[in-house]
Amino acid sequence: MNQENQFQNRTAVIDKEVTWDKTQVIMSKTNAFGIIEYANEVFVDVCGYEDYELMGQPHNIIRHPDMPKVIFKVLWENLKQGKNFHAIVKNLAKSGRYYWVITDFDIARDENGVIVNYFARRQAVPQEVVSLHIEPLYKKLLQIEAASGVEFSEKYLIGFLEEKKRSYIEYIKELIYEHEKAQSKFAQYELKEEDEEEGKGFFKRLFGR
Repeated sequence: MNQENQFQNRTAVIDKEVTWDKTQVIMSKTNAFGIIEYANEVFVDVCGYEDYELMGQPHNIIRHPDMPKVIFKVLWENLKQGKNFHAIVKNLAKSGRYYWVITDFDIARDENGVIVNYFARRQAVPQEVVSLHIEPLYKKLLQIEAASGVEFSEKYLIGFLEEKKRSYIEYIKELIYEHEKAQSKFAQYELKEEDEEEGKGFFKRLFGR
C-alpha cells in the first residue's frame, strides 16, 4: 500500500466545511505528473497535512469522493495541452472536512517546450454558486459515472454545456460574475465579449493578477 492510500484510508469523510480565511490563495507546485513539489502555508493550513506529508505525493491526495472523475479528466486534458483551466473543485482535508476552490494555473516548460511544472492557485468559491449550481451538476455526473461510466458522464456534461451555449470555463465565469456583480464586488467592470479568450481577463481580475 502506498503512502497516498494510507492517508486516504484513514480519512473518514465528514460533511462539514473547513474553517479558513477565504481571502487567502492556496498555492502549490507539481511536476508534469501532478506530484507535489511545493505547497504554501495556506495550502498546509487548509488541507491539514504537514509539508513533509505532502511532498512527493500525488495532488489527488486531497481529492474528495464527491468529485466526478470527468471534471479531472477535462482539467488534465487541457493542462497537458498547455492550456490553463478554471475548475470548481471540492477538496478533502486530512480531517475529513471539505473545502471548495476554483483553480488557476501557470504552466512551465523546459527549453524544448516540454511541460515540466504546474503552478496552481486556488481560492474560495461563493457558497451560493456551489449550492445552487455546482453541487446539483456534480451529483448528477457522479450518478451517471456510477451507473454508466465516465464516458457517459462526459457526454452528459457536453450536452449540458451545449444547452447553455457555454464552454465549462464560460459557464463557471458567468456563475461567479453574476454572483459577484450582485454583491457589487465587480460593479466597476462590464462583462465584455471581447475579454481575452475563455474569460482570461475576468479570471485575472478574480485572482488579482
